[in-house]
Amino acid sequence: MEQQKLPNATTSIVLGSISFICCCFSAGIGGIILSGIALFLAKKDENLYAQQPDLYSNFSQIKTAKIIAIIGLVIAALTLIWSIYSIYSVGGWEAYMEQQKEVYRQMGIEIE
Repeated sequence: MEQQKLPNATTSIVLGSISFICCCFSAGIGGIILSGIALFLAKKDENLYAQQPDLYSNFSQIKTAKIIAIIGLVIAALTLIWSIYSIYSVGGWEAYMEQQKEVYRQMGIEIE
């Protein structure tokens, strides 16, 4: 019997990897969402592999995908916590946005 590849292994790795980038640009929320989806897909494939282990050949990819997704989830959660802390430490959302505008002005980027 020819061995098959698990259907969501590559997708899980890609989503876990993209979650690193998204946690930086979305205050952690995008990273949490993407790494959560990656973990869900990896768990789904892990259950599929557990039912018929001799049918699939790429279980090591699932382990890698889970590790990447967990790391992405932790980094995204830390980024979200840091973002919330930053907002409340400067005096609320309006003060935070003013602070961010000042940072952008110093970098030479004009924002209205």
